[in-house]
Amino acid sequence: MSHDNQEFYRTTPGRTGKMMAIMLGICIVGGAIFFGLWDYWISEPAPVVAMMAGDSGPTEIAVHTGATITSDLSFIESSDFITLAFNALPGEPDNNPTINMEVGDKVIFNVVNDGVSFHAFGVTKDTEGFGGLIPGSEVASPAKPLKAGESGTSEFIAGEEGVYYYICTVPGHREQGMVGKIIVGDVAVEEEVMEAAPEPMKEAEPMEEKEPVSTEPVAYEGSISLPEGSGVPGCQETNECYIPYHVTASAGTEIVWTNDDTAAHTVTSGNPQDGPDGLFDSSILAGGLTFSVTLDEPGEYPYYCIVHPWMLGNITIE
Repeated sequence: MSHDNQEFYRTTPGRTGKMMAIMLGICIVGGAIFFGLWDYWISEPAPVVAMMAGDSGPTEIAVHTGATITSDLSFIESSDFITLAFNALPGEPDNNPTINMEVGDKVIFNVVNDGVSFHAFGVTKDTEGFGGLIPGSEVASPAKPLKAGESGTSEFIAGEEGVYYYICTVPGHREQGMVGKIIVGDVAVEEEVMEAAPEPMKEAEPMEEKEPVSTEPVAYEGSISLPEGSGVPGCQETNECYIPYHVTASAGTEIVWTNDDTAAHTVTSGNPQDGPDGLFDSSILAGGLTFSVTLDEPGEYPYYCIVHPWMLGNITIE
């Protein structure tokens, strides 16, 4: 049909009725399928769905129904930075204090970094390592830790009986002593130090002598390595926390560092006793990453790792 050179297309009432009937049938069948699977829709997602969403496992949901406890914790370090702890060093009062609570109680943690290294905080049920943190218990993170003098607050609600651990979540710091117990309920706690049966005497074996490391500076010839294992105390005994640990270079030379370790480190100008001097700082340097700086003024440039302060290095610009 046309009117004033315009065309209009129309259908018959029969065809319209058929179309409406088909659409109604689709709605009915779809509704039947949906409500027939109602138990599925209201259930938890399948494990594979949770994994694809980035959820590594079920999350403990705890409800605060009991008392509120306040715990003030301070990150501290020994003078050689080898021993780390909360509140006091081993053998001193209040070292890594144990927290006792009941199911439903809540602990409010007030943590402060009174050391010179970087630290972070969290609560876990894992007996070792720095994973499995209880959501809401974290203060900072290994990637964005607390610097010296910084502080934060978090909380932990006990959802079930058992032994939990509050730790420094920076890799390696738990193993150096930054770990305390949270005992929830009336549970038996195994003693960590057990008296072992005496072993039969053995002939002493001669100690292997390490090759002496030259203390003389060497000319800069390429990337300075942060070697594998430098995040564990010991490399400072042979000046191998940075390799080479003391280099000389001409003014204007670009100095490059490469983190060949699996642990995160920093390259920070200054020294552990006085702290950073502000000349250069790589911030957190993950494994495999590099950092560089160009120094134009002659002089001595000592540097260290804020995460592992026993790691020392030096640059002499001529």
